[in-house]
Amino acid sequence: MSAPERTRDDGDTEGAPRPAGRSAAGVVIGAVKEVALVLVMAMVLSFVVKTWLLQAFYIPSGSMEDTLLVGDRVVVSKLTPGPFDLKRGDVVVFEDPGGWLGDVPPVERTGPTGAVHDALVFVGLLPSESEDHLIKRVVGLPGDHVVCCDAQRRLTVNGAPLDEPYLKPGDQPSSVSFDITVPAGRVWVMGDHRSDSEDSRFHDDAGDGRDGSVPVARITGRAVAVVWPFSRLGWLSDHPDTFSGVPARPPAK
Repeated sequence: MSAPERTRDDGDTEGAPRPAGRSAAGVVIGAVKEVALVLVMAMVLSFVVKTWLLQAFYIPSGSMEDTLLVGDRVVVSKLTPGPFDLKRGDVVVFEDPGGWLGDVPPVERTGPTGAVHDALVFVGLLPSESEDHLIKRVVGLPGDHVVCCDAQRRLTVNGAPLDEPYLKPGDQPSSVSFDITVPAGRVWVMGDHRSDSEDSRFHDDAGDGRDGSVPVARITGRAVAVVWPFSRLGWLSDHPDTFSGVPARPPAK
């Protein structure tokens, strides 16, 4: 009579065949699948963030010096305008309202490198170098009366003179005189480097604010921070002290 088979604590009977371990190939395939899943999830998340929350942009010109320099990368919040209202002093990225940029040849990238670059920009992992966007500072909101200049060569908004610390050193508030009222649904924008910024002043053919102002619907969002290079990492101010003395907009005429 044979001895009874002994059992182990884990329930396996002694002498029963053990399941074969995972092969090296199986381990590698599993790891590749996990990495691929993580990458896909990261790209989907980046796309969602870019579409509804944040987007990175590259600064190609000096029109916002010294606030922003050529080559800076900025993060733009798409919650303004939207859940958060635009304010005077906000730095905003917006689509060309029409003819501001002229004929800019598109940047062409071909081959695998170009495809990878375009894909990363599409999902938001690289900053956009879109040729049809501009970046300026909001000086006048809908209904504001913006004038250049008073006797001290200062801009005034609704009669209040502005002290503009963000201007590039040596620049005057404007070399162009204007007296406009910002139409409903639009904003008046100007670059911080006033002597090198073709902004609302230079596109207002009618001279009353209708042509030079930017439709709010074309604003992509508010630039909130410089994120590259790291030596310039920091938040972008809307300079509330500059605009705190501006009174309520005058009634529409």
